[in-house]
Amino acid sequence: MHSYFKKKYLIPIAASAFLIVGTSFKNDFFEIAKQIEIFTTLFKELNTNYVDQTNPGELMDKAIKGMLSSLDPYTVYFNEQDVLKFKINNTGEYTGIGAIINRKEGTIIIREVFKGFPADKAGIQPGDEITKINDVLLSDFKADASELLKGGKNTKIAITYTRQGKTNTTEIILDEVEVKSVPFFAKIDATTGYIAIEHFNKKASNETRAALEALKKQGAERIVLDLRGNPGGLLNEAVAICNLFVAKDEIIVTTKSKIEKHNNTYKTTFDPVDTQIPLVILIDARSASASEIVSGALQDLDRAVVIGGRSYGKGLVQKPINLTYDTQLKVTISRYYTPSGRCIQALDYTHKDKNGAAIRTEEKNYNAFKTRNGRTVYDGGGILPDILLEDPGSKAILDALQKNDGIFNYATQYYHKHPNLGSKIPNITATDYQDFKQFLKSGKYAFDTQTIVALKNTLEVAKKEKIDATIKLEYDQLLQSIEKSQETLLDKNQEKIKSVLVEEILKRYQYQEGLYHYYLEHSPEIQKAVTLLKDPQAYAKILK
Repeated sequence: MHSYFKKKYLIPIAASAFLIVGTSFKNDFFEIAKQIEIFTTLFKELNTNYVDQTNPGELMDKAIKGMLSSLDPYTVYFNEQDVLKFKINNTGEYTGIGAIINRKEGTIIIREVFKGFPADKAGIQPGDEITKINDVLLSDFKADASELLKGGKNTKIAITYTRQGKTNTTEIILDEVEVKSVPFFAKIDATTGYIAIEHFNKKASNETRAALEALKKQGAERIVLDLRGNPGGLLNEAVAICNLFVAKDEIIVTTKSKIEKHNNTYKTTFDPVDTQIPLVILIDARSASASEIVSGALQDLDRAVVIGGRSYGKGLVQKPINLTYDTQLKVTISRYYTPSGRCIQALDYTHKDKNGAAIRTEEKNYNAFKTRNGRTVYDGGGILPDILLEDPGSKAILDALQKNDGIFNYATQYYHKHPNLGSKIPNITATDYQDFKQFLKSGKYAFDTQTIVALKNTLEVAKKEKIDATIKLEYDQLLQSIEKSQETLLDKNQEKIKSVLVEEILKRYQYQEGLYHYYLEHSPEIQKAVTLLKDPQAYAKILK
């Protein structure tokens, strides 16, 4: 993606920056003006005198993004193309192919296909590698290839892709795609309802309300709200979802900043749907931002029992600010605090280690707070569930298998070997698991756990200092020991890995809806939630 700025664009961008810094700008006027003048002069002389032809737009894009990278990862600059993506994430509506994709080694990999949307209608499947879009070879296309899959409704796009080593062609006809915040809700049993929230776009609270009211009409007397894997979104939607379960005028979250206008208190504003229905909220390490507002607030108000793994720990609030020429700055303006007064931000971006990584707040430095009923909760590291169902041992190996695509690619192979599974649940046998382990070994899938990365970094330093020859024997022995321990980890965590394999494979046959139906019967977290909700005394005891 390119943003083609000319020299004349510099002053408007700077003016927009002035609006952001507020009182700081007044106090530091000379220093800010001085630095802008230095940069303007440098930018002009660089483009005028550099030995090769420069691209001012690319230089500016990288300069801005490089400057912001020294802050936190949520303060970002959006060029024209980025702005469109940002709007899609917030509205949940766009024209496209209806699939999750990622770029890899000159191709686009299809990660997931949504049932009934353009990619699905064109026969595209997860694991397919798109190599050519219309007349553009992706191996030669260095910009954002996803832009080639966009256009108006009914736009026809010719696709060349490989599947299991075979080249195929198809045509995708673009259509309107709706990304639902609530992709699934259903009754788990006669009296327990289940609602999954995947995103917090502008429709999240309305979709959650509709699901809740529908389930109550169907006889649901207790609710499981699933926020696992939900990265967050719009703050006001998080407040509105809390409002479905708590009374009007209840404080849900406050934001605090060095700039007075960004200090706000967000309260519930309408009559709730049900303030008494027993409620369990499921979270995990990928539940962040708005997910943490909902789980943290309802935990603090003793309105829900939280089950699962500790959440991500994003307690920073961003605001999009429109700049000139259809560009945008999303800037961190404040921190948010749950009703008890805790900020659950896990990483300190103002203090970084020698590698430039933000420092995580240590557990010994967490501060204690009290819920409405006097229960002790803590800040500093995400929302800690009331019932912790987290296995640190399996997390490392699962993270590695997800990162290196070992599970994803094996699921693709399994699907093509078993094309007629249909509505059946995949059964990963002991033989299948051995096949999976051999698949990893033959494919040379790297297990870049923190231990392996640290070891590789040590060898790189040794090479630079020319002492690698003296430690190579010990290094190889240690590496072999670690690899053997990874084999042990694969065996030790066999049942958990098999469960994740089933989930990934199941999506190939039954899409997202089939996966949620599977969760209702097989998810340990959902089963724990149902057991607790069916025991009113145990539920009430936790909240006292």
